[in-house]
Amino acid sequence: MVSANIITKQLGSANRAAILQHLHKLSDEDLRLRFGSPQSDTSIAHYVERIDFERDSLIGVFGDDLELIGVTHLGMGGEAEFGVSVLPSHRGRGIGTALFIRAQEHARNNMIRKFYVHCLTENKAMLAIARKAKMQIVTDAGEADLYLKLPPADLASVTDEFLEERVALFDFALKSQVKALRTIAEGFMPQADAERKG
Repeated sequence: MVSANIITKQLGSANRAAILQHLHKLSDEDLRLRFGSPQSDTSIAHYVERIDFERDSLIGVFGDDLELIGVTHLGMGGEAEFGVSVLPSHRGRGIGTALFIRAQEHARNNMIRKFYVHCLTENKAMLAIARKAKMQIVTDAGEADLYLKLPPADLASVTDEFLEERVALFDFALKSQVKALRTIAEGFMPQADAERKG
C-alpha cells in the first residue's frame, strides 16, 4: 500500500498537457536519466502524443496547485516496464518510491507477474529504490536492467488500489476547488485595493 501522505492518482488522456508541462520542467540531465538518452523538446512532445492510455498506465502525484510533481509511465504487456520522474524541488520526499509501490500494485492487479526497469547506472535514485525493493539488478556497459517477480493479485491488493484511487479522486476534487477559490479571491484583490486607495 502507498504511503498515506503521498496520494497517487491514475492519469488519462485529459492529462497530456500536464504531463508535457511536467517533463518540460525537468533539466536536460533529468530527461537523459529518465529516458536513457538526451531528449529534445520535439522528442518529448512526440513521446507525450504517442502515449497509449488504453494499453499503458500512467500514475501521478499532484501538488496543491494541481501541478504534476511526479509521474510514472507503466508499459503494460507480458511484463510491466516502469519509468518515473519527479520535479527537482520535490525530491527526497518519497514520491518516487510511492509511485513505484503503486505501479507494482497496479501491475499485480492486472495479472502481470514481472516488473521491469531499464535505466542508466548513473541513475542513483532509481537504483536505490530497486535495492530497497530487493529487485534483481543486472548491469552492463553503463546500463542496468532491474527485475522483480510480483505475487498474484489478491483481495487485499485489489481493495488497496481501489481505495487509493477513491482517495485520489477526492483529493484532486478538493485541490481543484481550493485553486478555483484562490483564483476568484485573487480576482477581487485588485478591486479591493483600488477601493481602499479611493
